[in-house]
Amino acid sequence: MGELNRRHIHASSSSLASSTSSSPPPTPTGLRHAVSSSSLAGSAGGLSYEDHLSASSYRARPSRFLKLVNWWHMISVYFPAILYALIAILVAQVFIDVSDHGREIKEFVHMVESVKTVGLSLLMKVTPLFILGLWWATHRHRPIYLVDFATYKPPPSWKVSQADVLEIMRRKGCFTEKSLEFMERILQNSGTGPSTAWPPGILKLLRREGNGEGEAGKERNGGVEEDPNGEVVADQTEEGAREEAQAVIYGAVEDVLAKAGIRPRDLDILIINCSLFSPTPSLCAMVTHHFQMRQDILSFNLSGMGCSAGLVSIDLAKRLLESRPRSRALVISTENLTQAFYHGNNRAFLLQNTLFRCGGAAVLLSNRVQDGLRAKFKLLHVVRTQGTDKHSYDAVYSTQDEEGEKGVRLSKEIVKVAGRLMEKNLTAIGPKVLSLGEMGKAMVTLVARKAAHALRRACKARGWSRLQRAVPEVKVYTPNFSRCVDFYCLHAGGRGVLDGIEKNLQLLPEHLEPSRMTLYDYGNTSSSSIWYEMEYICEKMDLRRGQRILQVAFGSGFKCNSAVWVSLHV
Repeated sequence: MGELNRRHIHASSSSLASSTSSSPPPTPTGLRHAVSSSSLAGSAGGLSYEDHLSASSYRARPSRFLKLVNWWHMISVYFPAILYALIAILVAQVFIDVSDHGREIKEFVHMVESVKTVGLSLLMKVTPLFILGLWWATHRHRPIYLVDFATYKPPPSWKVSQADVLEIMRRKGCFTEKSLEFMERILQNSGTGPSTAWPPGILKLLRREGNGEGEAGKERNGGVEEDPNGEVVADQTEEGAREEAQAVIYGAVEDVLAKAGIRPRDLDILIINCSLFSPTPSLCAMVTHHFQMRQDILSFNLSGMGCSAGLVSIDLAKRLLESRPRSRALVISTENLTQAFYHGNNRAFLLQNTLFRCGGAAVLLSNRVQDGLRAKFKLLHVVRTQGTDKHSYDAVYSTQDEEGEKGVRLSKEIVKVAGRLMEKNLTAIGPKVLSLGEMGKAMVTLVARKAAHALRRACKARGWSRLQRAVPEVKVYTPNFSRCVDFYCLHAGGRGVLDGIEKNLQLLPEHLEPSRMTLYDYGNTSSSSIWYEMEYICEKMDLRRGQRILQVAFGSGFKCNSAVWVSLHV
């Protein structure tokens, strides 16, 4: 019986040794076992593999550990401690030097006392200069340069005429004849031309095969979807809106990067504004993924800020660049129309179906000196004015009508609200750009108006009606911005908006040429319209170095924003 047990134990140990030597367990990557496989096989009869593994020592390659450490992160984390240690060493060295050279220091003190009068006088003169220089160095702003910009040019398949727009409205099948007539009048008076762009998802309603337009019509109607009844339907899905955004944004970004000659990984800040379309993941995530930008890029996605969001983005980029030296910022302004379609018959909502068109722009800003040497413009001022009253808040309002149809409602007070906020905005930016003569005239007029108003009120309180009527009315003096501004980029919101601005600011027809031509060629492209106007000035007008351009834009909320640029290279 004992002999059988010994044979059984011997066989078990032999099988364990053979299995261990034939297929040893894998060791962790990057670590080297201190014991050879033969020692494992030899000791298998006494210890199990797990016991031997726990008792064995491992050695790691030093190079592996060095590669795993993020040295830049360690230095940045422990920098304060390192700095304090260096200061402590420096202080200790000072004390040692003082104790070792006490005699020389006393002689130096006697020498200083002999020239104390001269030194004190010099110190009193130098100290104010030093304080002023320090204040200037800490409060001055880094210059912000516009290196280059690009606008999106829609393909011919996106272009529509006013007749095409009305045909789309009819084929929607949700509008009454009165609504169609109303939209037709709006289109005729809008100032838009015969070839503006709409998204391809909505253009699928224009079925061309049966209209005698041949191969061009078939190409345009590619991918048309039909409902179960065989009717053509528009593609207003989330993916359709995303495809529109990709076409517009990618096209503008590729153009501006090619013109500036930089790579996507050279960008430090990314800002995108799109008021009506805010998907998940964001448009910023879409752009950084497509162009494979750096992982530490600062991205900001702005929505719901309307047509003035382009200058809001410029102001945000300016503030970020002022706090981050040697940085570049890419600002993208666009609007998405695929899902921004109102299907009801409320006239306050119908304006959005006729005013807006597809478009986008990409603007490259930088605070680098080497970029300033080749930049097209330099940013001088940005002024933002936000209305806080109820009329301003309700001027442009996204909601549902009485039938539950979603859209953007435009208030009847929108023209008054825009005019009031524009007056406040230009009053704020006026001292930054107007000459002393224009400022003096405006100040004298303001004082005269207040004095006349106070005199009439005093006469009324005392019952002197004849003298009250004799007090003259002092007209408001509108400063002549054209003496300090050479070109204007006024938001192309519509012909009526431009007519009102031209009258209120007493501008000449040539001042409105960029805005009117942009409205005719591209329509109201929302926040990107001022960049189509800037492009028109650069290409079609006599822009020279040192001339100034004033951009003014309006947006929901209600906001009026303005920016002043100076031309550097033409």
